[in-house]
Amino acid sequence: MEWEQATTTACHIVAMPYPGRGHINPLMNLFKFLITSKKITDIIVTFVVTEEWLSFMGSQPKPDNIRFRSMPNVIPSELVRADDFVDFFEAVMTKMEAPFENILDRLQPPPTLILSDTFLFWAVAVGNRRNIPVASFWPMSASVFSVFQHFDLFEGNGHFPVNLLERGEERVDYIPGISSTRLMDFPNFLDRNSTSQKLLQWILKSLSWVPKAQYLLFPSIYELEPKVIDVLRADLSLPIYTIGPCIPYFSIGGENPSDQSSLSYLQWLDCQPTGSVLYISQGSFLSVSSAQIHEIAAGLCDSGVRFLWIARGEVSKLKEVCGNNGLVLDWCDQMKVLLHRSVGGFWTHCGWNSTREGVFAGVPFLTFPITMDQMLNAKIMEEDWKIGWTMKKEVGVDTLVTRSEIVGLLNKFMDLESDVAKDMRKRARQLQQICQAAIGNGGSSETNINAFVKDIVQCHVH
Repeated sequence: MEWEQATTTACHIVAMPYPGRGHINPLMNLFKFLITSKKITDIIVTFVVTEEWLSFMGSQPKPDNIRFRSMPNVIPSELVRADDFVDFFEAVMTKMEAPFENILDRLQPPPTLILSDTFLFWAVAVGNRRNIPVASFWPMSASVFSVFQHFDLFEGNGHFPVNLLERGEERVDYIPGISSTRLMDFPNFLDRNSTSQKLLQWILKSLSWVPKAQYLLFPSIYELEPKVIDVLRADLSLPIYTIGPCIPYFSIGGENPSDQSSLSYLQWLDCQPTGSVLYISQGSFLSVSSAQIHEIAAGLCDSGVRFLWIARGEVSKLKEVCGNNGLVLDWCDQMKVLLHRSVGGFWTHCGWNSTREGVFAGVPFLTFPITMDQMLNAKIMEEDWKIGWTMKKEVGVDTLVTRSEIVGLLNKFMDLESDVAKDMRKRARQLQQICQAAIGNGGSSETNINAFVKDIVQCHVH
C-alpha cells in the first residue's frame, strides 16, 4: 500500500542517516533549521530510521513536515553497538540497502533528493539507479575527510602500516590542508590491527562513492577549516557546502523544560559563579574504562572544582565518590548547559558534534579522545585553534590518567585568573564570534545553505 498522498508541488527529500546518535542528530538539526528558519517553505522530509531508532526518537518534537519512516531492525541493536563495532558496521554496509529501496518504492510524492550519510555508499548507488540526485553528508570534520581521501599518502611515505607504540610521536605534514600532526593523532587505522583494517576498507569504499553523488555537505564552518576545504574543493568536481554548525542553537530559549530534573540542574547552574563550572561529557557511544571513571571521580573530588558530569550508568555510585562540588546526571540539554554563563570549560571525548557545540558556546576544552576522528579533533583544538588542553599524553582506551594528574590539570584549567587560561578563553570567545558571523546575514554558512537550498529547488523543478 502506498503511504499517504502529499502535495505533488512540494520538494521531497529522503534523509538516510547512519544509525548512530552522532550521525542522526546533525542531520535532524539541519532539517529543523531549514524548516524553522523558512529557508525552504514547500518541503517534505522523510527521515528513514530503523524501528529501534524510531522507538528512541519518535516522540521528540519536530516540525510537521518532517515524517519518520522505519525499516526493520536488520542490524544489531544500538544497545550492543559498542560490543562488536565491526559487526555492526558491516551490517549497516550490507543489510540496509534493500529495506531502504522498499521504503522508496512506497513514497508519495516521489523523492526529489536523497540526503544520506557518506558512510552509506549504497544510498548513492540507489539514487544513481533511480535517477534521484544524492547529497552526501559527511558527519565528521572536513579534516578527517581529507585524511581518508588522501590515505594512500601514508603508505607512500612509509607510515602504513606502522607501529604507533614506536613511531606515534613522529609528525607528518603531507596530508593536504592539515598542519603538522603526530601519527598517533590520526584516526586509528595506521597499525596492523585486523579489526581496524576491516573498518578502514569500508570507510575507503564509502569515500570512493562520493564523486558519484551530486553534492557533498560538511557540518562544519568554513573559517574553522579553510585550508582543508579549499583543498577538497580543488580535488573534487562536485559542489561542496559547509553548512555548519548543524547544532540545535536555533531552539535555545524556545522551549521550556517541563520536567523538574531539567529545571533543577539549570537552577543549580544559576547559583554558581560565572565561569566556575566544568561540564564533563564523554559522548553517547564508547565510554572509558571503569578504572578511568574512578580516577576521574576521585580527581574531581580532590580538586574542589565545581562540575556537572553526564555519566551513563553509574550515576548513583559516582555521586558518592565525587563529593558535593557538583552534579552527576545521566542526561542534560548539552547546548543549554554549554551556553550557561556559569560554565567555564568542557571536558569532552572530542566527537565532532560536541566539538562544534563547545566552539559555538565559546568555552575552552579539556580533551579526552578515545577513538576514530576524536584524536585529530583534539589536536586541532589544542594546536590549531589553541582553545584546548589534552588530558591524555597517550592515545587509547586503556591509557589511564591518574587522579593526581587530573587534579593538577583541573586546577590550572579552571584558574580563571592565570594568564594562560585567560588567553585560551579569549581565543574561545573569538572562535565563538567567528561561528556567529558565519550563520549571520552574508556569513559563510548562511551563503552555503542558501546555495544548497537553491540546488534542492532546482532538483525539484527538473
